Amino acid sequence: MTVRNALKLHVFGISDVGCQRTNNEDSFGYDLAAELFVVCDGMGGMAAGELASGTAVRELVECFRSMDAAIPAEERLYDAIVHANSAVFALAEESPDLRGMGTTLVGACVEGDKLVVGNVGDSRAYFLRHGGCVQITHDHSFVAEQVRSGAMSIEQAGASPLQSLLTRAIGQSETVEPDLFTALLEPGDLLLLATDGLSRYANAEAIAGILLGSPTLEQAGQALIECAKSQGAVDNVTCLLVQAAEANGEMDVAQ
Repeated sequence: MTVRNALKLHVFGISDVGCQRTNNEDSFGYDLAAELFVVCDGMGGMAAGELASGTAVRELVECFRSMDAAIPAEERLYDAIVHANSAVFALAEESPDLRGMGTTLVGACVEGDKLVVGNVGDSRAYFLRHGGCVQITHDHSFVAEQVRSGAMSIEQAGASPLQSLLTRAIGQSETVEPDLFTALLEPGDLLLLATDGLSRYANAEAIAGILLGSPTLEQAGQALIECAKSQGAVDNVTCLLVQAAEANGEMDVAQ
């Protein structure tokens, strides 16, 4: 296997309970040595949601870390997501109190200059390059599928009481099919993994403005949280930022 143009990665993660919740069902994690990053948004109520998201993060990271690095990154990330699903599903099956718990998952790994993103549910990955920001992932939700089919407008989806209805989630069934996306990284590229606690308040354009106006990853993450909280933040808000830089150089989000 040939790995080209290795990059240095900088990361910052932040999670906030939001303005109305009393507990945080979001979880995030990363392993810089393995170049793996993940964000999850749990569901199932209080302890079950927290348990589902925390379990998914832990199991994905441990599974990915244990794999042979010679295996292509796409295969490793796919298998680690499937493993995380099995772990959450098995936990839910063990206790009647946990039945129905689950979590969204958006994860990313880097192999040389290749970025691989995988998702299940409606937590998203955004990609910022040269001032432009695009959503990489497709939401696995009822309203998103209605928008993609043309049956519902973006405005109607934003006002729908069914926004939280997922069509795919970690731990909801014995098997799961993650979506995978790949891209080539360049120095200065920025990846944002976020729960819907952010995306329901900020589109790609608004996110780009916040990131470009923040001199450091830490300030960018805090600004994204404040953006959601300034609009009420009815859900937990989690952001994980990953920036690529030259292996022998330093960069910040404003460049």
